[in-house]
Amino acid sequence: MGLREVIRNMVMKALNIVPAEDNTISIKEPLSHAGNVLRNRIWYRGDPSELDQFFKQTAQDDVGKSRFWAAVPSADSSIRKFHSGLPGEIVDKLADIVISDLDSIELQEQDLWDEIAKDNKLSDEVLAGAIKDALVCGDGAFKLSVDTEVSEWPIIEFFSGSDVSYTYKRGRLQEVIFYAYYTHEKETYRLEEIYGKGFIDYKLYDKNDKEVPLSRVPEISHLSKITFAGDFLMAVPMKFFKSAKFENRGNSIFERKSDNFDALDEVISQWIDAIRAGRVKNYIPEDLVPKHPETGHAMRPNPFDNQFIKIATSMKEDSKDKIEQIQADINYTAFVESYANTLDMCLQGIISPSTLGIDLKKTDNAEAQRDKEKTTLYTRGKILDVLNEVIPLLIDIALKVYDTMKGKTPGEYQKNITVTFGEYASPDFDSTVEVVGKAKSYGIMSLEQAIEELYGDTWTDEEKALEVQRIKQGDSAVDEPAASIDGVIEDEE
Repeated sequence: MGLREVIRNMVMKALNIVPAEDNTISIKEPLSHAGNVLRNRIWYRGDPSELDQFFKQTAQDDVGKSRFWAAVPSADSSIRKFHSGLPGEIVDKLADIVISDLDSIELQEQDLWDEIAKDNKLSDEVLAGAIKDALVCGDGAFKLSVDTEVSEWPIIEFFSGSDVSYTYKRGRLQEVIFYAYYTHEKETYRLEEIYGKGFIDYKLYDKNDKEVPLSRVPEISHLSKITFAGDFLMAVPMKFFKSAKFENRGNSIFERKSDNFDALDEVISQWIDAIRAGRVKNYIPEDLVPKHPETGHAMRPNPFDNQFIKIATSMKEDSKDKIEQIQADINYTAFVESYANTLDMCLQGIISPSTLGIDLKKTDNAEAQRDKEKTTLYTRGKILDVLNEVIPLLIDIALKVYDTMKGKTPGEYQKNITVTFGEYASPDFDSTVEVVGKAKSYGIMSLEQAIEELYGDTWTDEEKALEVQRIKQGDSAVDEPAASIDGVIEDEE
């Protein structure tokens, strides 16, 4: 026994410390991966009826039952459950920002790739949809396939995280499995398309997860295992964030925000309910209550147009029956503050409020507005880091599939692919001049770098070199090709 153990035992005996016992703690996850993905999809869809149904059916514990969307009002009361639509706006805005900044994709086989991209509507539909699906579901994968009856080019599709799974070995991707569902003779079957290195295999399962022959479904009975040349997968997975709950899966951008969205909807719903309850109320004596023109019975009030409360007719001497109008005093300031604070919790770490057009004061200058975009820039940067890896790999696989279609040995294309994204929330020219001018005057930036910072990709290298030469010569005439700058073409003698 070491000296440290001896001292420890002596201290424990002297203080009479009883060691803690290891207790077994069991924690039941409320949702599986499929349930998690479904919840995030419903948040994105933004239909209040679907949210109400989902949370009521999945509320199995006290926490779930206490949520606003799972709450069931009493029989004598009701509240309009209002959805903000914020989750869908977050994903759509982030996807739009990224897609709109995709400036160019350059490679040696440019014409061939342009034809493949055009045929698949890659930038307009497939890539934009893939970004949204990966943000909502956590991950997904591009599937490349060949169907000469549909197209002469490789077909590129994206399957979201609910329809795909992965097989890893020591952290290396081995297979991507795509799921498709078919119904035949009132039975539902699940087709698994297994994309491995150099092969594509197919397996069919019934509702009991028992493998059955492909011939059970005539529509896919012709499928059989395919092998092809090349050690690559005809699939490209994509995930922007890593899941802490599910191994080798991606994390949805909504993952830790579900309760925040629920609270925001509750605040808005209470606000709307208070406005509805705070309508002007008419207190009408019984003798003056509107009567039905045919039956003569007193009419029940309508909460939207003729809401009133019947009161007994006064029996006091000289009393007069009259209608009194009373309106509740709604504390709008408290609702606004609750809304703003809950909204902040929903957006923290994801996107800046100003990106969504929220609370962007007109008095803010350009620098203040850019400051508010920092969270958006961080999230956007994370997405771009992944796309800068995924897009070249997707192009490389697509060109390899095309080589396979033509009976050629698949080539190597990824090293020659360049994907360029533009800047988001970049400073205006006046701000850039001020910053660059200060750096130049302090002697910490060269003239060449100052011109590069000012004009970037908008000028060619020749134009920048000519501008540097002009500044060094005091803007005197320079016998260099200046047509692109000055718009002057000298006549040849």
